[in-house]
Amino acid sequence: MLVPVLIIIGVLALILIGLYNTLVSRKNGVENAFGTIDAMLKKRFDLLPNLVETVKQYMTYEQDTLTRIVELRNSVQSNPGMPVQDRMDAENKLTGLLTQLRVAVENYPDLKANNSFIQLQSTWTEIEEQLSAARRTYNAAVTAYNNSVEMFPTNIMAGMMNYRRKEVLAIPESERQSPSAKDLFNKN
Repeated sequence: MLVPVLIIIGVLALILIGLYNTLVSRKNGVENAFGTIDAMLKKRFDLLPNLVETVKQYMTYEQDTLTRIVELRNSVQSNPGMPVQDRMDAENKLTGLLTQLRVAVENYPDLKANNSFIQLQSTWTEIEEQLSAARRTYNAAVTAYNNSVEMFPTNIMAGMMNYRRKEVLAIPESERQSPSAKDLFNKN
């Protein structure tokens, strides 16, 4: 009679250990994916001062955009403990400003022909592509984590561990529309 009880207790313990390990693994996967985004953002931050200085030499109408890019970069970089959602909101704003800058560059043929700018733009494009891939990886990790937190039986263990649902990265509606070069140059 004691052996079957010990077997049942052993099986239950293995199930609990498996559930626990799954949740911890998924949580760590989300943190790892965010770390990848953070590394890509660091590369972007390191590139921005050079890009802005090169562009400043050619552009006269976009000083406000360039200033806002630098200010946003500095505010994020000076606050490393910023909550993830606040950080992502700031990064989304920066992405929007960089998109405006890309559109504005089209109106400066001398800038587009500058070797320094061409190299910076190539690096910028590569970083943005890697950042996009890192965001997709992050969202996949968050989805797997959220599934574990919400689905039976791991939701029971997640509740005991105080694990809560995490938000996937989403682009704000305002950034879903393509910027218009005409609108950029008609600002007063």
